[in-house]
Amino acid sequence: MHFLKPKNLLLLSTFVAFALNGSAQLEYGGAPYAWDDKSPARASGIEWYTTEALDMALIEAQDAVTDPMKDVPYRFGWEWEVSLSTETAGTWTELANGDRVWQLGIECPDATSISFIFDRYILPKGAELYIWNSDRTRFKGAFTHKNNQEWESLGVGLMHANKVIIELHEPAIVNGETELSLGTIVHGYRSVLRSEETADRGPFGSSGACNININCPEGDDWQVEKRSVALIVNGGFAQCTGALVNNTAQDGTPYFLTANHCLGGQNNWVFYFNHESSNCTSNTGPTNQSISGSVLRASNGASDVALLELSNTPPASFNAQYAGWDHSDATTVTSAVGIHHPSGDVKKICFEDNSPFHQNVGGAACWYINQWEDGVTEGGSSGSPLFDQNHRIIGQLYGGFAACSGQNNNGQADWYGRFGVSWDNGSSSSTRLRDWLDPNNTGTTVLDGWPDGFAAADYDAAAGSIGNASGTVCGNLAYPTVTVVNNGTVTLTSVTITVSLNGAVVATVPWTGSLNQGQSTVVNLPAVNVANGSNNLQIVVSNPNGQTDENSNNNSASASFNAVTGPTTEFELNLILDDYGTETTWTITPQGSNQVLFSGGPYQDDADGTLVNALFCLPDGCYTFTIDDDYGDGICCGYGEGSWSIVSWNSIEIGNGGEFDDSESLTFCTDAVSIDEAVGSAVRIYPNPANATTMIELPANSVEIQVFDASGRMVISHATNAQPLMVLNTSVLSSGRYTVRVIGAETVYTTPLVIRH
Repeated sequence: MHFLKPKNLLLLSTFVAFALNGSAQLEYGGAPYAWDDKSPARASGIEWYTTEALDMALIEAQDAVTDPMKDVPYRFGWEWEVSLSTETAGTWTELANGDRVWQLGIECPDATSISFIFDRYILPKGAELYIWNSDRTRFKGAFTHKNNQEWESLGVGLMHANKVIIELHEPAIVNGETELSLGTIVHGYRSVLRSEETADRGPFGSSGACNININCPEGDDWQVEKRSVALIVNGGFAQCTGALVNNTAQDGTPYFLTANHCLGGQNNWVFYFNHESSNCTSNTGPTNQSISGSVLRASNGASDVALLELSNTPPASFNAQYAGWDHSDATTVTSAVGIHHPSGDVKKICFEDNSPFHQNVGGAACWYINQWEDGVTEGGSSGSPLFDQNHRIIGQLYGGFAACSGQNNNGQADWYGRFGVSWDNGSSSSTRLRDWLDPNNTGTTVLDGWPDGFAAADYDAAAGSIGNASGTVCGNLAYPTVTVVNNGTVTLTSVTITVSLNGAVVATVPWTGSLNQGQSTVVNLPAVNVANGSNNLQIVVSNPNGQTDENSNNNSASASFNAVTGPTTEFELNLILDDYGTETTWTITPQGSNQVLFSGGPYQDDADGTLVNALFCLPDGCYTFTIDDDYGDGICCGYGEGSWSIVSWNSIEIGNGGEFDDSESLTFCTDAVSIDEAVGSAVRIYPNPANATTMIELPANSVEIQVFDASGRMVISHATNAQPLMVLNTSVLSSGRYTVRVIGAETVYTTPLVIRH
C-alpha cells in the first residue's frame, strides 16, 4: 500500500473528464481484457495504490466559506498529486499472442467517485486504455490514439466507486511506444448522483432558491440560445460557464466564449452541454454530453474576455447552437438575459428588464446590470453570456454581488465584459475576437445564431452557397451558381442577384419563382471571364419581392478560387482511404518547387474503402504528386486496403501506389498526355475537358472545324474563315467524348475532346 499526500486545497488543477454515463465522443468501443470473466480471481495479482482518508471536518469548514463566493469555483472533489507510470507502477502481463496488458488499482477510502488526469498520454495506434470498477460491473473506454492531443494529457470521467483499475492493452507491434503517466487522482467527496442526502443539490453543486431553471415558463423564448451554453469543469471544481459562438463563415468551428479570469488549465477543461433540468422544479440533469479540452485563441483583461476553440466539434446528438452576437457596442440595448450554471448547478436563466449601461469596473469595460428583475448569478456563472433583446451576445459575466436572499434576489448589481470592446481591442489575433469570429474580414457587425437564427422577418432573402467557383477553375470562364434561400415568412417570388468579380460588378440577374419559408433553389448565373491566378467572386441577393430586405446580414456570399487560363491539361486523383483518413494528406507542386498548387486531406477516420476524387488542371510543365501518412504506415495494407492513382483527362493512368511508410511521390509531365502528340503543334484545344466553351488554336490556312460524337455522327460544323483562334460553343453538347477534326488547306488534323457539364 502507498499513501499519497494532497495538493494545496485551493489550487485549481487541470481538467479531469467528468461524466455520469461517459462521453461518447471520447470513447471508442472495445472491452477490458477477459471482461466476461467475472470471477474474483480476475482482479487478483493487481498492484494497488491507496490514498489517505480525507479530513472531512476540515473540508466542510473550508467549503462553508467558499461555496457562497461568486469568484471561487464550486468544489466537489479533493485532488491528490501523484506520479504513477507504466514504468514505475502497476503490473504487466504477457499474453499468448504476444500482446501485453498493464494494470494498476487505485483506492480512495469512502470516495463517492474517482477520476483521473493523465499528465502524459501518448498512445500509439492499436493501444487501448480502460478504467473499470473492482466488482467488474462497469468500465470506461476504450481510449486510444484518437484521444491524443497536442498537449499530451488526458482526463477521464468519474467512476462511481472507491476502488477502480486502470488497464492498458499494448499490441505486440507497438514495441513499448506507449507513454502513460498518472498525475492527479480526484477523490470525490460530494455525491454527483441524486440521493436523499443530496436532494437540494444538482450533480456539481447547488444554487440559491431564487434561481430559475431554464425550462421554466420564463425560459420558453430562449430555448434556441440555451443550447449554446455549457458548464466548465476543471479537476475537482465546477469552474465557470461559457457559450459556443457563431462566426461569419457559419462553418461550425467550435469557438467558445468565456471570461478571461476563468483561464487556467483550459487545455484540459471539460465542457458539459445540455446539463439542465427537464422541468421547472427538478435540481438534476444529464451529464453525458461533454467535450474534453480546448485551445486558447484570444484573451484580454480589458473586457475580461477569453475565446477558446474546443478540441472537438459537438456531435449532432448534442443539438448544439452557435450563438449570434452584436459587436456594435451601441447603448440602444433595451433589456438583457443571462443563461448560466450558478454554483455548478443545472442551467438557469435571469432577466434584466431595463437597459444595461456602460461602466468601467476594476479596469474592465463592462455592461452594468444594476439589478436583476428575475433570477441572479452565482459562483460558477462567471463567463456566461449576456444576450440583448435581439437574442445576440453582447458580453460575458465578469463579476458582481447579485445573489439569492431566501426566495428572492438581493437586489445587487452584476457586470459583464463588453463584446464590442473585445471585438477589436489589441494589436493581434491573440487579444481580440474579430480575427476568429470574422475570418474573412467581411465587416459584419451583427450576426444571428447558427444553425437556428432569431425570429424570422417577413422579407429575408439570403445568399447561400456558391457553386462552380472553388479550388481551381480551368480556362478563361467560370460558370458560377448561387443558392437563393427564403428565410422570410412571406413566399419569395423574386430577387435581384448582383455578381461581382474582383470588386467589379459583372452581371445583374433577375430571378423569379416561388419559395416558401426555409426553401431554397440553385440559380445558374452567366459565365464570368476570370483572370489568371486568384479571383474573388461576390454575390448579393436583394429586393425580395421588390421590398427592402429586413435582414441584410445574410444577403451576400463570396468565394475565392484560382484560375488557370490558356492551355491546360486536366488530371484526376482517385484516392481510396484506409481506416485512418485523418492521417492522410497530399499535394501537387511544380517539379523542383515547394509551391502547393493543389492539396487534400486530412480525411475522416473509419472510412476504409471510401473513394475520394479530386480534379486539377495544370499548365504545360512537370509536377510532383506527394502523399503523406503522418503515422508512417501508408494507406495499405495493415489498417485497410487504401490506394491512389492519377489518371489523365483521356483515361491514361499516370501512376498509382498506396503501400509506403511516411510518404511517396510521383513526378509526371503534361506532355505525356499532350494533345499536341495527336495532332502536332499546329492545333491546341483548351480547356479540355470543356464545359460550355473551349478555345481552339488553328493552323494557318485552316478551312473548317468539325466535331463528331462517339457514334461518328457530326454534331458541329463551322467555317474557320482563316482565324488563328476560335471559341467553340460546347454547351449544346452532352457530357462525353468527341473527336475534333480541323480541315486545313493541305492537312487534316484530328484530336479528342472531352465535355463535362
